[in-house]
Parts: sequence; structure tokens; C-alpha cells
Amino acid sequence: MSGGGGEVPRNAGATFVGGKRGPWQVEQIAGIRGAPLPRVSAVDMIPGVESRVPVASVWALRGIIEQEHYTTPTEQARLRLVQPALGRSGCTRAALIPIRKSSDWWDLPLNERRAIFEDRSHHLATGLEYLPAVARQLYHSRRLGEPFDFLTWFEFKPSDSPAFERLVGRLRETEEWNYVEREVDVRLHRADSSRY
Repeated sequence: MSGGGGEVPRNAGATFVGGKRGPWQVEQIAGIRGAPLPRVSAVDMIPGVESRVPVASVWALRGIIEQEHYTTPTEQARLRLVQPALGRSGCTRAALIPIRKSSDWWDLPLNERRAIFEDRSHHLATGLEYLPAVARQLYHSRRLGEPFDFLTWFEFKPSDSPAFERLVGRLRETEEWNYVEREVDVRLHRADSSRY
């Protein structure tokens, strides 16, 4: 899901580190399209993209929070009204979904990408139906030279897991997803409900 808005400092981002240690325990890593990420037992989310990655890590994915490309100011305002913060009590389930879109997507003019994203695929409108149950944050990675264009981090309560499955299922059936050439779905949980 895409969201947010306004000018955000470049260091407002995160590094997701897969390895043996971290507050989020990995339940599964699935390659939805293309190769999955290497198997790890835990994921840590380190603030910033300049962060030092632990030596024992298996992979690290970096992303920054940017002004949104495909949402209007009105849509951004609607989203801000209902978008919950990450780290809520009881939200012990999470998903990290890195996505890379094809060159065909990036070759399209911005207005055509917007038309596919919202006018025809209803990406934002669909996502709004699942707020505030499913909190999320979109990180942009393409300009950082990362292997994925976007990293989306979702958090939700165990009881909202079925709603999350419906959300990702609906998004994967849209025209927009025809342009996804690699997608990995990392499912996680943490033992307690304290903020990470």
C-alpha cells in the first residue's frame, strides 16, 4: 500500500536485517514471483539507511520514506486520518513484502502509472478498507540501488490475520500486479506486544 506525504528527510527510513537475531521471528519466506530471500530465523528493523549492519546478517534491505508519487493531496489527507502508527500493543504479527516492478512499469509516464495504480487497480481505496486494523509503512528503495523498488512493512493483531490475507490477495489480483517481476513475502511474529 502506498501512503504518507509531505517532505521527509532522506534518513527517515529503515534497514531490515535478516539473520539469527531480532525481535521479529520468521514464520516463512515465500517467493511470490521470482526468487525468495535466503532463509533466516529473525528480522530486525534498524532506523535509518546509513545503519551498520551486523556482521552475522544474511541479508539487509534498505528503504526511505518519500513523498508519494501516485496519491493526491486529498487522498493523503484521508489516509492520515485513519493510518495507525506502527508498534501498537497487541500487534504481534507482521509482514515484510519487498517488490520490484518491471522496466515496462518504469517506462510508463507518471500519469499512466497513476491511472493503473488507483484509477484501475484501486490500490489506495482497497488499502483504506483495511485501516486501522492493518498498519503499514512504505519504504522506497529504487533510488538507493537496492534489489527491490519498494519495501512494505505491515503490522496487525493475530485476530486481523484473515483481513490481511484478504488485503494482499485483492492487491495481487489487480492490473498493477502485472508489472511486478519479483515479490517476496516474509511473515513474522514477536512474542510480546511491546514496541520494538
